[in-house]
Amino acid sequence: MPHRLHSAQPLRTLDTTRVDDIRIGAVRPLITPALLQEWLPAPESAQALVHSSREAISRVLHGQDDRLVVVVGPCSIHDHDQAITYANLLKAQADALADDLLIVMRVYFEKPRTTVGWKGYINDPHLDGSFAINEGLELARQLLLEVLELGLPVGTEFLDLLSPQFISDLVSWGAIGARTTESQSHRQLVSGLSCPVGLKNGTDGGVKIASDAIQAARAPHAFMGMTKMGQAAIFETRGNDDCHVILRGGPKPNYAQADVDAACALLKSAGLPEQVMIDVSHANSSKQHRKQIEVAAEVAAQVAAGDGRIMGLMIESHLNEGRQDMVPGQPLQHGVSVTDACIGFEQTVPVLASLAQAVQARRRWAKT
Repeated sequence: MPHRLHSAQPLRTLDTTRVDDIRIGAVRPLITPALLQEWLPAPESAQALVHSSREAISRVLHGQDDRLVVVVGPCSIHDHDQAITYANLLKAQADALADDLLIVMRVYFEKPRTTVGWKGYINDPHLDGSFAINEGLELARQLLLEVLELGLPVGTEFLDLLSPQFISDLVSWGAIGARTTESQSHRQLVSGLSCPVGLKNGTDGGVKIASDAIQAARAPHAFMGMTKMGQAAIFETRGNDDCHVILRGGPKPNYAQADVDAACALLKSAGLPEQVMIDVSHANSSKQHRKQIEVAAEVAAQVAAGDGRIMGLMIESHLNEGRQDMVPGQPLQHGVSVTDACIGFEQTVPVLASLAQAVQARRRWAKT
């Protein structure tokens, strides 16, 4: 039977309005990644920092650097100036503690929602339901460039499958969240990303989901995607060897030594490196933001006792503690999260100092 395109029958344009796109309200043009990168190119200094910080994180993952990777910052970005103010404060800490901690600023633009809600700075940068996504992409890239200009590497969660093409060249460390770690599409995405990536355990607390995801991400894949020029294409990846598990809790916390033991035993049985990053927020703090301080102290104690399997921590921290709702017509409080509650920066500083001291103690323990 001849292929339809070569059929002798005349081709007709069919009316498919009754069966196609019946639930699409509008289709708007999307800027291409190549055009955005032309408007906002990465200078040599930014490229050098991204490269060197990725290499440094990789050395931690491969046992060549004994520092802790600490991904710290707001649960989500919603204001440019406040993010830059935070970055300046964090940069001072990153420099002061550089011998012991490899600090990466958490710069999250996309937020997974359990049902519905604000999806983040890229999706809705004006926080008003206008969904100015093209503007959101531009604002996000501009912010990353400014943080890098300060000399601070950035980490973000990759949630949308297309958005990495717009910003991933500026990202030193990426995360795949608990809701998407089991997604085949996200595992394929990770296999082609240029940065180290942490994959969270599932929302049910299961670490095997993350272990399986790492095995998948380390392998080559072929899948459909969008090029920098905005064209649909088939991507063939080489696999990503710089992946690790993030313990974020589930129905109960999973940051204690027994939890680390169990996670590492599972990783070992899968032939993967025995190392974990611990998220001190989310389920590990029972979503009580101040409890992050207590959890971080307990993790620091494990590090100080010589546990080399803990390679990093995640902390949700903003200029000021707590969270707030977005209420139409009501101004937002300065430096307070609009998603998950965070500890304030003043509370963050002693946590970072205690983690640096724990690394120093771990080094002394290793010499004995």
